[in-house]
Amino acid sequence: MQVLYAINRDKGLTFHKAQSLYNKNISQSYELYLHNLMQFMRVAEYSHIIRKKKLEKLRPTEEDKTFHPRLAENPLIKSLQENQNLRKTFQKYKIGEKISIDNSRLLYKELSKSEQYIDYLKMESPTDEDHRQILISLYKLMIANEVFEDVLDEKYLFWDDDKSLVVGAMKKSIKALPIHDDFFEAYKPDDETVKEFGETLLDKVSNEDDTLINLIEPTLKNWDAERVAVIDMILLKMAVCELVNFPTIPTKVTLNEFVEISKMYSTDKSKDFINGILDRLLKKLESEGKIVKQGRGLIQ
Repeated sequence: MQVLYAINRDKGLTFHKAQSLYNKNISQSYELYLHNLMQFMRVAEYSHIIRKKKLEKLRPTEEDKTFHPRLAENPLIKSLQENQNLRKTFQKYKIGEKISIDNSRLLYKELSKSEQYIDYLKMESPTDEDHRQILISLYKLMIANEVFEDVLDEKYLFWDDDKSLVVGAMKKSIKALPIHDDFFEAYKPDDETVKEFGETLLDKVSNEDDTLINLIEPTLKNWDAERVAVIDMILLKMAVCELVNFPTIPTKVTLNEFVEISKMYSTDKSKDFINGILDRLLKKLESEGKIVKQGRGLIQ
């Protein structure tokens, strides 16, 4: 939708450039997950620096001497630190260049003030579940931190759009620790999603504009197509294209998804407008035999 909007606003944007923009945006979604994961690890690893500083004091207290960097040395975090393929992936995407030690220090300092972390350090023999709970608390603290949010907003154009997906992936990853395989690959967009669906949808909506307008216009009743908000028209075109060209996607899924998208990106009245027009379009296309579903798509 965002790339189609860019095409609409910038007449000099060729389809080839738009396709490159689409693929870049998809890649950035995965990079966002990797950035969150690496920052999470860096905050945990910062406890090593804290220990070093405590021992370097001219007159370390008994508490300084006995401080243990448990956050960095628990088996859950160590399974990430020891994952060589994960480290290679961080290097491939140059994630480390985007993470500063200042942010790690800030986030660790905030965590260190919490009662949960203080209690965690006092535990004699914490279980994996104890380690997991403090790591979940750490991540919740990260995504609630304004500085961390500002960094992601600055470095990634679509952080706000991708936030719920990235947060969900991170929580799932933390709950699965310790993991030693290439678990992170599961969050990399697969070819079916990116190419067979995304690129096909982008191609058809951008190159079959007149056909889509001709299908939509009769259902607008008293509305002139040119008066429909740009985002709303793009969403209608995408929905029609999906209804007609993707036989495995149930019609109900298409209608619900585009109504939800309109809530996020368009005007307050768009939800009802999109819902009404798509309902008419669905009946019209079905009566004309233009919607043929198979497999999962048969589930309405």
